Amino acid sequence: MTAQPTESRRDELLAIAARLFAEKGFRNTTVRDIADAAGILSGSLYHHFDSKESMVDEILSTFQEELFGQYDAILASSDLDPLAKLEQAVLVSFEAIDKHRDEVAIYQNDAAYLLTFERFAYLGERNQQSRAVWLTLLQNGIDAGVLRDDLDLELTYRFIRDTIWVAVSWYRPGGRRTHTEIAKQYLSILLEGIHHG
Repeated sequence: MTAQPTESRRDELLAIAARLFAEKGFRNTTVRDIADAAGILSGSLYHHFDSKESMVDEILSTFQEELFGQYDAILASSDLDPLAKLEQAVLVSFEAIDKHRDEVAIYQNDAAYLLTFERFAYLGERNQQSRAVWLTLLQNGIDAGVLRDDLDLELTYRFIRDTIWVAVSWYRPGGRRTHTEIAKQYLSILLEGIHHG
């Protein structure tokens, strides 16, 4: 009977930590900052987590497991053609920014620093996995004849990666456009261009 409240308290503490890491940066956020925001003593935080590194580890690994599970499902889908798979991956990415804004911001701002620690080596592996997902989607689109065959795949992948994930710096849930509307506008720009031909 006591497991549920403890588990929900852990989730609550992780959410508070994620918000602070996203706002202040991982390095600038102390255990005391997290404890103060949670209304507890610093020592009480250690009842749930042994360090702020453990907290950010759980925050990022849980988020990335969910995101890459969605990417894997898209790649494996037999119901979607190559263009629809590319579109779905873009939609899923913008949805991640909407649902997991703090986690995305932490990754964007602090991944390079965290990668200097061995325990976060998986972030580099996830980065390579992300690259493989997008290169596969693009190559499949070229092979199917729905994308131009003169695309520089690496350049196109970098363009997509950078233009999607940087949106975490300006997108706000509940703003003028939903994440789905933004994703569809992005896809229109990506696939159709902005010139009036």
